[in-house]
Amino acid sequence: MQPARVTVRAPAKINLFLRITGRRPDGYHLLSTWMQKVDLCDTIELAVCGEGIRFSCTGDGVPGDRDNLVYRAADLYLQAVRGRDGLPALGAAIELRKRIPVAAGLGGGSSDAAATLRAMNGLFGSALAPDELVGLGLRLGADVPFFLADSPAALATGIGEILRPVPSLQGYSVVLVNPGFPVSTRWAYQTFALTKKEDASNLANLQECVVEDVCWGDSGAMIQPDAPLVNDLETVTVARYPLLERLKGELLRHGAVQALMSGSGPTVFGLFADHHKAEACCAACKSRFAASYLVAPVGEK
Repeated sequence: MQPARVTVRAPAKINLFLRITGRRPDGYHLLSTWMQKVDLCDTIELAVCGEGIRFSCTGDGVPGDRDNLVYRAADLYLQAVRGRDGLPALGAAIELRKRIPVAAGLGGGSSDAAATLRAMNGLFGSALAPDELVGLGLRLGADVPFFLADSPAALATGIGEILRPVPSLQGYSVVLVNPGFPVSTRWAYQTFALTKKEDASNLANLQECVVEDVCWGDSGAMIQPDAPLVNDLETVTVARYPLLERLKGELLRHGAVQALMSGSGPTVFGLFADHHKAEACCAACKSRFAASYLVAPVGEK
């Protein structure tokens, strides 16, 4: 018997590597990126109810209406299964409890959408096949297929939808610091296009993402201390918000092996081989930035 109510967790992600490799005629950017899920999570509770969607959410700056990706994901799902044999005209009551900062470069909205699609499919007897869920996910955002996938880490190409699972990051504590203001992903990509339109190495280089100086193995992935982690969008966002460069420096001074901005920002993260140093760094950052978190990579053994 399928459940009438389910509670799911939606993890955040960090981009350990992000290069813009081109641009499609429709304006979407092609990229190569290494994404890793981390255990900072939103929580979503869903229950079968009468026809339609009843949605509520908690969290600062989070839309509580049809503009929320959770609502849109549930609506798309119900439209897709409406009229299928054996499925009555049902709806869903959904409560979203946000913990991942909004517009932070951590993929919170995409993760919420993916978790909603998977949970709805469980509530409705797996009415849609995995590839159908991915199709719905792509209509909501390019990162949604990554969060739909079981793999905790992947190399992604295309607009982010072509995924190659890779071993999860091992041996690091991760400190996330969000400075408390949002950054629009659309703005970051559009600004990158304007500032880099003459740079053939960025917009015409269609090579597949290759992360050098990383030890890949069945037991996990380890980043070497001198590995050149790169995020092409970092130069765009840091130019507008110089504080981010100072935050990266602070993470490194506290003992981070590496520090980088995630996605389009503004969250920056530090990778710590020493957990005690990570704890001390997170405490120091939290005294000034409330949205500072000590997290672990999902899938770490």
